[in-house]
Amino acid sequence: MKLADLLKELRGDESLRTAAKRMNISYSYLSLLENGIDKRTGKPVKPSPETLHQIAKAYKYDYMKLIKISGYLDDEKFNPELQEPFPTNPSLQLWYKSLPNNKEDDVEKLKNMWEIIQSSVSK
Repeated sequence: MKLADLLKELRGDESLRTAAKRMNISYSYLSLLENGIDKRTGKPVKPSPETLHQIAKAYKYDYMKLIKISGYLDDEKFNPELQEPFPTNPSLQLWYKSLPNNKEDDVEKLKNMWEIIQSSVSK
């Protein structure tokens, strides 16, 4: 599937303006991304990784899948099933995989706690 088609599918019935506002991009740029080709130049449109992150966050979609479909990673280097985190600790794997299902605020709190732990260890 092409990025343009995926973006149209993810947006569904939501207006371009509403979706773009949630991503902090212009609606005209979102339209350009959904078309896939810049009509002025005739060249494909490739959003930055930062823009893809904003899109992933707005649509609650896997960022790495957007990175891959946008051509930043090729199939040989990207296979999430083969890149299991914490291969020797199943309980840690389950915890790690559950993170995307949690509220963003909760994950942010966890990140802050981790930073506190890291800073106290390095002292």
